[in-house]
Amino acid sequence: MSKDHIDVNYVAELARLSLSHEESETFQKQIEEILVYVEKLNELDTSNIQPTANPSPILDPIREDIIKDSIPRESFLNIAPETINNQLKVPKVIE
Repeated sequence: MSKDHIDVNYVAELARLSLSHEESETFQKQIEEILVYVEKLNELDTSNIQPTANPSPILDPIREDIIKDSIPRESFLNIAPETINNQLKVPKVIE
């Protein structure tokens, strides 16, 4: 077992989760296995590896802006539930 210890019941309490005794034992065992695995990863020599922000390239396909005709203002206001001063009236959401 690693030198680190995470108390599942404490973490569950912080997250306001209610765990049964069986769940608590299962999760505790899983977390301890994860910590052992992380310790194993810490043994790897990564001194010659450059740090990366993201291991795979990030591609942001951005479409071209296309100007299209929109619904005329009058048509929109005619189908709106409520208008005031030639504008759409919406319910107040901030006090």
